[in-house]
Amino acid sequence: MSGEKEKSTVTSAPPSPSPSSVAPSVEFSKGINGLQKVILRESRGSSAEVYLYGGHVTSWKNDHGEELLFLSSKAIFKPPKAIRGGIPICFPQFASHGTLDQHGFARNRFWAVDEDPPPFPTNTLNKAFVDLILKPSEEDMKIWPHSFEYRLRIALGPGGDLMLTSRIRNTNSDGKPFSFTFAYHTYFSVSDISEVRVEGLETLDYLDNLQNKERFTEQGDALTFESEVDKIYLSTPTKIAIIDHEKKRTFVLRKDGLPDAVVWNPWDKKAKAMADFGDDEYKHMLCVEAAAVEKAVTLKPGEEWKGRLELSAVPSSYCSGQLDPQRVLQGS
Repeated sequence: MSGEKEKSTVTSAPPSPSPSSVAPSVEFSKGINGLQKVILRESRGSSAEVYLYGGHVTSWKNDHGEELLFLSSKAIFKPPKAIRGGIPICFPQFASHGTLDQHGFARNRFWAVDEDPPPFPTNTLNKAFVDLILKPSEEDMKIWPHSFEYRLRIALGPGGDLMLTSRIRNTNSDGKPFSFTFAYHTYFSVSDISEVRVEGLETLDYLDNLQNKERFTEQGDALTFESEVDKIYLSTPTKIAIIDHEKKRTFVLRKDGLPDAVVWNPWDKKAKAMADFGDDEYKHMLCVEAAAVEKAVTLKPGEEWKGRLELSAVPSSYCSGQLDPQRVLQGS
């Protein structure tokens, strides 16, 4: 059940010149099971919700109030269980690529609001945004003995674009470098998985997690889905498009510092085996994840890595053949 809401609204940008618009806002409130969340609202009506537990984006809505991310109806909002859906943060390990538990520990830790982040070069005028920070606890240091500061900025732009910027710094005092793998494990809401295609990954090499991470080359014009898929695409372009024919909507991912892209759908058997996932929910979701998996990122003490993801949802009439997906990929 949702807890009582405790609202304290902070405005993050001056009002737009239009007299009818409302300034972007940042609101702190209690979410499911009393867990604290942050609600970002943009002046034209789009919104995003971020739980401090996991630094986890659980909702992203366009200016019509339509939900763009998939969140399982059976998602468990109870630490230490990770939330199923939205945008989990996989750090310092993606999947089972290492000695830690699946996907590392960032997605099931409580993050703090970063009151005094170092300056960002990005322009935040007319954006609603929140800065979060994660530092290792003593328990974390036992399982992954490295000191770090992970700063995460989540911003909602005037057009409803969602931007996540991660900055991870090695703060080890013993002079030791550390390495990590990473992904923004984004669950997109789609009308019907069999009606979706992904453009931008054709002809690329990928590691197939369903075949012992064996390496293959993608064949065909675009990715379509008719069975379970769990692939890590390598050396991917900075833009990838997900075209949802039925909803006449195209998601565009723009990424920086994240060379790989993971594509995942559990299909029916695995869906039934997950307690926090509805049996038929696989039909309405697709994970396309901006990631750094094949080659781990290594940081020396004092060094910082930055990985950025920008998501936009644009109306498309692709089902009637009017939208050229390459234009979506190449457009600014």
